[in-house]
Amino acid sequence: MQKHQMLTRRRVLLAGAAAVGAAGTAGVLAVGGGEEAVRPAAPVPGAQARPALNSSAYRLQPLTGYGPPRAAPRRTLVRHKPLLRVSGRGRTMVLTFDDGPDPRYTPAILDTLAEYDVRAMFFVCGEMVADHPDLLTRMADEGHVVGNHTWSHPLLTRLTRRQIRHQMERTSDVIEDAYGDRPQWFRAPYGAWNRTVFQLGAELGMEPLAWTVDTLDWRMPGTRTIVNRVEHGAAPGVVVLAHDAGGDRSQSVRALRTYLPELLDSGYHVTVPRRHYA
Repeated sequence: MQKHQMLTRRRVLLAGAAAVGAAGTAGVLAVGGGEEAVRPAAPVPGAQARPALNSSAYRLQPLTGYGPPRAAPRRTLVRHKPLLRVSGRGRTMVLTFDDGPDPRYTPAILDTLAEYDVRAMFFVCGEMVADHPDLLTRMADEGHVVGNHTWSHPLLTRLTRRQIRHQMERTSDVIEDAYGDRPQWFRAPYGAWNRTVFQLGAELGMEPLAWTVDTLDWRMPGTRTIVNRVEHGAAPGVVVLAHDAGGDRSQSVRALRTYLPELLDSGYHVTVPRRHYA
């Protein structure tokens, strides 16, 4: 009887060891062979067993990492005419300044905007940015939007496709270096647009923005005249064109100090536009 009990006990132990070994082999094949995962048997009590890994998770984890999924690239619509107004809730307006940055006038405009906690758009020329990158750094720090206004302010309709691309692309590069991001908006000098300009702007990821109200401040008509043009043209969605470079812009600086608080007191929300991607 004693010998029979010992043989029975031995068979049980051998059968248990075989079961554990088969389970471990099945687990290794599931990870390394790429077949459907096989659920291994429960580990022997007391052993420092590790939880089984799902084969696909094990193989994909080193490739995908832990970052968020990469978004699809945004596509800019090729337009046939520039945007003249912006959409927004209530009495929303946009102030834009061209041709800078100029250390004689741009800082004063930025000071006035900061005083009233207002954001504006600056369409800058690349050659001006190259000489005064610190002013674009300030624009970025204070939340203003910077747009592309070509490198040297030429009449684009008289240039070849290659020359236009060079003017625009070179300016986008220098803006990115100084501002931190590539521009999402473009304005043609003199408001001279053609199909090539629209196509190249879209290829570079930029929307064309013109204006609704032209202050004609470059003619130096007088501070009061500039103020009147802005206030009489004020309306929801209006884009105002003024200048912070390209000549004597002292009247533009003084006019902003007058019409900006008056617009705000009249209930206008002066802000910057948002992009709408196709």
